[in-house]
Amino acid sequence: MLGRAVARDATRLGHDVVALGHVELDVTDADHVTRVVAAAGPRAVVNCAGYTDVDGAESHEAQAMRVNGDGAGNVARAAADAGARVVHVSTDYVFDGSKREPWVESDPVAPLQAYGRTKLAGEVAVAEANADHAIVRAAWLFGAGGPNFVETMLRLGAERDEVAVVTDQHGGPTWTGHLSPALVEVAERRGDVGLFHAAGAGDCSWYEFAVEIFHRAGMRTRVVPTTSDRFARPAPRPAYSVLGTERVPAIGLPRWQAALEAYLAERTGTAAAA
Repeated sequence: MLGRAVARDATRLGHDVVALGHVELDVTDADHVTRVVAAAGPRAVVNCAGYTDVDGAESHEAQAMRVNGDGAGNVARAAADAGARVVHVSTDYVFDGSKREPWVESDPVAPLQAYGRTKLAGEVAVAEANADHAIVRAAWLFGAGGPNFVETMLRLGAERDEVAVVTDQHGGPTWTGHLSPALVEVAERRGDVGLFHAAGAGDCSWYEFAVEIFHRAGMRTRVVPTTSDRFARPAPRPAYSVLGTERVPAIGLPRWQAALEAYLAERTGTAAAA
């Protein structure tokens, strides 16, 4: 989902792009990654690969670690060997959700679930493997080319008169169409090193997000509020994972409502993507 957008936007912005899916490049194979990256001779590598099944990672943590932890280190190390900058995408789920104000880059991390632990391991591996690194934490991604909350709601809304959605988890929905060009910009900032937060401006609960999705899509589906306790899932989620930033310059993205509107327009072909 994100990789497709980055390849498209990097090309649009004038870069020569080598885009590889997991069939062409298995990030868990360190030797293969080194050979492929060396052959490409890049100035920057943007790693959008990830084991993203949050609930699945609870019972397959070793597999998730091979991709999110070891694989991230392999890509960063191969980029360093090639003299390239690495941009690595991480997650808001490295935080435990205990704050009630936006999390910034220097806040302590304490993931609640296997997915967050493996993504945190990836952050550490990237920082250790490549001095010229940018680790970009994003949140609540949606966009073309992959499963996401917006698509799930639209599908359920077409099948049912009402859906139940939790009110006690808050975050910042982020459209790949906004995050992608930001990642390309970060890739261009050689020497600007460390952690970065990038999410749609503003915040909402999953319930509020669902209400907005149906409203903007012109659907009459009723959204019933529920809680995480009543909607139990294998992996615990942080109650509040809104991302803020203390970086200067910061990665500023448009508000999540504008992002949703742009995505719905893009998927229906009614307007050009913002």
